[in-house]
Amino acid sequence: MGRRAIALTTERRYWRAGFHHVAGVDEVGCGSLAGPVVAAAVILQVEGGVKGAVDSKLLSPGDREEIAQTILERACGVGIGAASAREVERLNVHRAAGLAMQRALRRLPLIPDCVLIDGRPQPCLGDHLAIVKGDRKCQSIACAAIVAKVVRDRLMAKLSDIYPGYGWEQNAGYSTADHREALDRLGVTPHHRRTYLGVQYSLDL
Repeated sequence: MGRRAIALTTERRYWRAGFHHVAGVDEVGCGSLAGPVVAAAVILQVEGGVKGAVDSKLLSPGDREEIAQTILERACGVGIGAASAREVERLNVHRAAGLAMQRALRRLPLIPDCVLIDGRPQPCLGDHLAIVKGDRKCQSIACAAIVAKVVRDRLMAKLSDIYPGYGWEQNAGYSTADHREALDRLGVTPHHRRTYLGVQYSLDL
């Protein structure tokens, strides 16, 4: 875990403008065939960066677990929210991601005075700044992505105990070869997203 953390450039801009509770928000699981979309919201302490906080995709599972624990210990507040596979089907994945983010923000222990999110704007969140590839540019968003990824991976590992054979403890529900083979062999579970092409194919078999 020798990577230098993403700079606090964006957060400092808002801190210097008088915003003290700057929340970074991100989601994981939009591309998965199964399971919920999980979002996290993280408010870092002013000038309270987290060592090693980078794009979660660049970290090993062990490093993500370690950094997530540090975030929970050092942040002013962390909120977790999710949107179920059924909500993904009903709303579409972008709106479901917004719902998960909204729920994460509501679960923060304090009210943010500035919200920074990764990716496209989410109208359901009210005033916020959407930053393309924000998990690579903004440390609080990167922290949110790390926490969300750790929470979702743990959840998918637990679901794999209930629905063995799909490899969710390793693939987290994404469209890997072993997951697609298991879909063909075992069929669709209640946690699969039936509107996704790879799942629809298995429903048609």
